[in-house]
Amino acid sequence: MNEVKEMTKRPIPIDKEVVWDKTQTIMSKTDLYGTIEYANEVFVDVCGYEDYELMAQPHNIVRHPDMPKVVFKVLWENIQKGNQFHGIVKNLAKSGRYYWVITNFEYSRDEDGNIVNYIARRKAVPQDVITKHIEPLYKKLLLIEEASGVGASEKYLIGFLEEQGLSYVDLITKLMVEDQKNQKLQQAQQTGAVEEMEEEEEVKGFFSRFFGR
Repeated sequence: MNEVKEMTKRPIPIDKEVVWDKTQTIMSKTDLYGTIEYANEVFVDVCGYEDYELMAQPHNIVRHPDMPKVVFKVLWENIQKGNQFHGIVKNLAKSGRYYWVITNFEYSRDEDGNIVNYIARRKAVPQDVITKHIEPLYKKLLLIEEASGVGASEKYLIGFLEEQGLSYVDLITKLMVEDQKNQKLQQAQQTGAVEEMEEEEEVKGFFSRFFGR
């Protein structure tokens, strides 16, 4: 029991980002309660915990205190239903450094179709998406939670999304697609090459291309 407590003791956050190969994919497998059953080498390298420290631990071992709880509420409500879901999360490494990721979920099911495992693939998030959009929104949600609780931050998030006519997943998709468009535009301006794609097609297949699935 003492060993488990020591492993899950929270590091003190420092305002420095983990240095890692952002072309790589972090992968983990958990049970229905979020208990880690598998972590790939990239996960181990980025979070700083050894394999044996991660196994049988709750995935929130890497949860950063800058994350509003309402985002995880939305996440769990979706993945427990087996919905297609993509979320952006700031994680806390063992060193106290942070790293931002966007997650793609897959589901392992038994013979009756019941979900038995969550398989998550995570990749780095473009800096502009974080700085210009996600960080300001999450900071506001966190302040609301600290002042008035998760219920209040959830109401704010619902109102924020309703104003834009989007769900949380739609918002994340929109931000990621727009960022990729801007990157392509900048590349085209530098090289003179132009690559066109129908907007509906670009949105529909974005995450399959992004995660290489």
